[in-house]
Amino acid sequence: MSEPIRFEAPTPLGYFASLVADDAGFALFEAAVSIAQDEYPQLDPLAVMAEVDALAERVRRRLPADASALQKLRVLNRFFFQELGFAGNVNDYYDPRNSYLNDVLARRRGIPISLAVLYIEIATQVGLVARGVSFPGHFLVKLRMPRGEVVIDPFNGRSLSREELDERLMPYRRQHGLVGDDDVPLGLFLQAAPPRDVVARMLRNLKEIHRTAEDWPRLLAVQQRLVVLLPQAWEERRDRALTLAEIGRYAEAADDLEVYLARCPRADDARALRARLLELRRQGQPRLH
Repeated sequence: MSEPIRFEAPTPLGYFASLVADDAGFALFEAAVSIAQDEYPQLDPLAVMAEVDALAERVRRRLPADASALQKLRVLNRFFFQELGFAGNVNDYYDPRNSYLNDVLARRRGIPISLAVLYIEIATQVGLVARGVSFPGHFLVKLRMPRGEVVIDPFNGRSLSREELDERLMPYRRQHGLVGDDDVPLGLFLQAAPPRDVVARMLRNLKEIHRTAEDWPRLLAVQQRLVVLLPQAWEERRDRALTLAEIGRYAEAADDLEVYLARCPRADDARALRARLLELRRQGQPRLH
């Protein structure tokens, strides 16, 4: 008798890699859900997605067959922000659970980008055209309506006027010297964010949280995903090297630093990192007993 064929489940990182392999088939929502597998290895992303599908179905059942885009938007907003109570976690903004979509679903609390990803998925399923916007400092959602675009703050569900958006942008304009007669138009800051950029922003939020806490194992898990997601972002390879060094994986850290220095030989930190590379190579050599 022949041996039965066994299929091994992919690792969380391998699964993530398959979802973000190319831009044409980029599975934004599934990739965003899968980020939580680093914290919850037994998490089934398909079960989380089914839960969101059920929420979208509840919205659809409330809509007449000929519902206009504006009707859909009103019903969705009432359901998402009022009935379900999704909102920003103002009490603990830097809790990593705000970035794990299974936790956001369970707790009804998140940060702008995680709330936006959930909102956009449901909006899309009920027939609205919704995209994320990497607005400076605060992720937003824009929806295409027959009479123009509507911009929503996913943190509280408010629809934002042009004046409010201009006001929110003013600190960024001042900081970057963009105030004056030749103002950069507001529309430039309201471009739809590509799916890869959305997932990168989610991961970089977690990266900052774990780095601040000096939680190197969790930071490494995030860095692994960033290197897979952004293979040409050599600074992520550098940052993975520095994280590997923190947990004593010196040979792997040296390999990563070597790649970074080969790709970015004139970087501002290249000189210091060449010295660090020599040190890591020494530390990574097997010791004789």
